[in-house]
Amino acid sequence: MSDVTPDAVPATGTVHWIGAGLSTGTGLERLCDTADRVRLWHRTEERAAQALAALGLTGRAEPRAYTLSALAAELAPGDVVVSMLPAPEHAGILAACVREQAHFACSSYVSDAVVEQVPEAQKAGIVVLTEAGLDPGIDHLFAHSLVARARAAIGEAAPASYRLTSYCGGVPAVPNDFRYRFSWAPLGVLNALRSPARYLEGGTPTTADRPWEATRRHDVDGETFEAYPNRDSVPFVEQYGLPPAWTPQTFVRGTLRLDGWLRAWEPVFEELRNGDDTRIAALAQELAARYPTTESDRDRVVLAVSLDVRAQDGRTWSGGYLLDLVGDDEDSAMARCVSRTLALGIGHILDGSLPAGLNRAAETAARSEQWLGELARDGLHFTLRIDQ
Repeated sequence: MSDVTPDAVPATGTVHWIGAGLSTGTGLERLCDTADRVRLWHRTEERAAQALAALGLTGRAEPRAYTLSALAAELAPGDVVVSMLPAPEHAGILAACVREQAHFACSSYVSDAVVEQVPEAQKAGIVVLTEAGLDPGIDHLFAHSLVARARAAIGEAAPASYRLTSYCGGVPAVPNDFRYRFSWAPLGVLNALRSPARYLEGGTPTTADRPWEATRRHDVDGETFEAYPNRDSVPFVEQYGLPPAWTPQTFVRGTLRLDGWLRAWEPVFEELRNGDDTRIAALAQELAARYPTTESDRDRVVLAVSLDVRAQDGRTWSGGYLLDLVGDDEDSAMARCVSRTLALGIGHILDGSLPAGLNRAAETAARSEQWLGELARDGLHFTLRIDQ
């Protein structure tokens, strides 16, 4: 069998966007400007039409009632399918894409069920774009950029130790008593807290079975937050291309919350310690009803990624990116960050610049710098700090 990667199937210019939840924002409008045709798939055609009207896109995209079979029936080779559905739905959608030779994109972490299909997708000339949102997504871009700058300053062969932290949070722009604003499904938030987190602390792999119990103070631009680890940070040491000659002292990817969150959420944590799946699902509904997301409130997204390197010869390098956005009448900060980053990636599928097979938002420092420049020109503002 040849090891040559086949060219990607030429994109048709038709984009199928599935789902219109809290993370669908003005990125969909950007796609309506760049794609030849956009179809929004939702639970019913009426719901899809209502979502388009709310986004000011009536007449610019076609509403559709989503079922997997209905989607598959409309796919043509080279179409792009965008899944904004929960991650467990992605494998089935990708399978349909492979059969129909349609490209696939999402903002979620790549799952094992998706990875298993990548060889067939690559063989069929299909682009599989994942981790192209905010977190994961922009955080990857920031990290790759910082690592490349530090490598150039310190030298990748020079023995050194480093500390990398990457924290992201969606919080209320005006703090409330709950110290939180749901920017995605409450059940997903609770289940994430029930999942162990693995990270490096003091150079040693550490696991927090209850991530909130590893919460600590974290200062960002003079403001105190609370931060805790999530998921498994350790594989990202390799993904971010940190030199083998450098020794990690701290490497953690996690979540930011407003100061006081740990105290405000103690009743929730008690439920998480003792509740079964049925109880946690009920709790999610209770919290959604008690703390609804309304049209009048505003969310805030804070993403802070920093890297500090100390070489054995005494040289040091320190850098950090900060994104701090508040939602507006056009869309929420969360929807803006996720959907515009995803729309940027889809644009690169449409222009043929992404290869067949698995692609994350950033695989290289060069692509990271390109995407960061494009996001900045599209109105996503962030700052870079470098100290040497």
